[in-house]
Amino acid sequence: MTQEEFQKFKDSFEKDYKNIGQIKCPYFNEDITFNAKGLEHLKFLRKNHARITDEQIIRIRLFPLVPEILKLTRTIQGITHTKHFEVVRTNQRNEIIALPVVYYEFIAIIKDKRVRVIIKQIYNGPKFFWSVIPFWKVDKNSGRRRMSYGNPETD
Repeated sequence: MTQEEFQKFKDSFEKDYKNIGQIKCPYFNEDITFNAKGLEHLKFLRKNHARITDEQIIRIRLFPLVPEILKLTRTIQGITHTKHFEVVRTNQRNEIIALPVVYYEFIAIIKDKRVRVIIKQIYNGPKFFWSVIPFWKVDKNSGRRRMSYGNPETD
């Protein structure tokens, strides 16, 4: 895929992503928001560090399965409680504060693809889409398949 084709592919995806808004999840019995944080996480590993093109393509191609998984799921496969530095807007300025964060992980097999969907909740805020990844990843050092790298913040 050329850089121009990739840009068109990514622009089309972003337009579709922004049209989703919210999806009702039966597991939580509440809406899951699809906001800019989830979109940025699909494109960037962390601030100012873009994911490699191949990884972005994989995540974008898996993304159409996410709404379907969230609409159908009634079981959860993992919950991770941690503290993470988050940007909080107070008094018309941004502050970086360590807040409790919960990651909810759903794993599903849909259309012959094993997918892991991560939902993030910061403190008592709304739950929002964070990430989608193939269920298995290959460890670059050993060549063996791994389910994740153990950190939902970067997965």
